Amino acid sequence: MDGIASILVIDDNPKYLADALPMYGYDVTVAKDGLEALKILDKSNENFDLILLDVMMPNMDGWDTLKAIRSNKRIKYIPVIMITAVSEDQKIVSGLRIGADDYIVKPFILPNLLARIEAILRRCRWQNESAPKSSISLNKDVNIDLLTPKEKEVLELLAKGASNQQIADTLCVRDVTVKTHLNSIFKKLKVANRTQAVLLAMQINLVS
Repeated sequence: MDGIASILVIDDNPKYLADALPMYGYDVTVAKDGLEALKILDKSNENFDLILLDVMMPNMDGWDTLKAIRSNKRIKYIPVIMITAVSEDQKIVSGLRIGADDYIVKPFILPNLLARIEAILRRCRWQNESAPKSSISLNKDVNIDLLTPKEKEVLELLAKGASNQQIADTLCVRDVTVKTHLNSIFKKLKVANRTQAVLLAMQINLVS
């Protein structure tokens, strides 16, 4: 999906993540087990930036799902964060050896998961970009005047570290409205996510 990071959540109980992640600017697709996930991943029109993979699931568990992902040439490089209630070091190491990029143990706090997601997405962008992150700058064909006054307010609050819900509360709008504003901001500034939008806005002195 253009403008925001696309995440595949593979979990037999996905409601919490499916409800929470869109509030932070992510596009979420859900699969309730590994078999369903592999069918989704096989679709040529699906292009995911990150996979959140629960370990304990029916039909096909997280370990086997991860092995299947890493053995498929087309999708093997999609970063994967494993989610599990097991905190044993040996199993965590085994998951990393199979090909997990990170590991988070339940119960977890949402800011922890969000930080890990952003860190992995940022690292992937660095690897894919020929220039360092500091080179992010305003493209000549980006017209900052295209941002509406409300979008500029959203961007200023975003730069201060506000969540979607905090922005909604401050501006007295619904969180879905904030997400709509964010999608529009990303497209107009031609950036991929919240971090790049804030960096670009700071470089052009739109926010301090």
